[in-house]
Amino acid sequence: MGETDKTRKKTKPAESTKPAESTKPAESTKLADSTKQDIAIDCTKHSGRKKIRNEEEKKKLIRRLKKAEGQIRGIQNMIENDAYCADVLVQVSAVSAALNSFNKELLACHIKSCVSEDIRKGDDEAIEEFVKMLQKLMK
Repeated sequence: MGETDKTRKKTKPAESTKPAESTKPAESTKLADSTKQDIAIDCTKHSGRKKIRNEEEKKKLIRRLKKAEGQIRGIQNMIENDAYCADVLVQVSAVSAALNSFNKELLACHIKSCVSEDIRKGDDEAIEEFVKMLQKLMK
């Protein structure tokens, strides 16, 4: 009976995480496919604007996201294997640092391309939009 309880505990988390895992590879595949082409990233849900990224920019951003993604999978494994809380918290901190690095890289790209292009075109609202975006990031 003790062995079946252990088996049940092992199968229940696997069953509950399977749907989430099955959707993540599809998203990862989409992300990987988008790095192969120089296509526009669809941000129309938020601002109605798109940004065409060059291959170097995409590679830098995707590399940082994959690092964070791997760390998150590691944290999931730690939780499944009953890792010590302090060890998990250290890894969560590492994920936060990885996402902060991603944000810095994306922010630099945004300033160098989107914001500066809008200012050169005479779009003074670009500065206000940028300030609002920074306020959201710094919450």
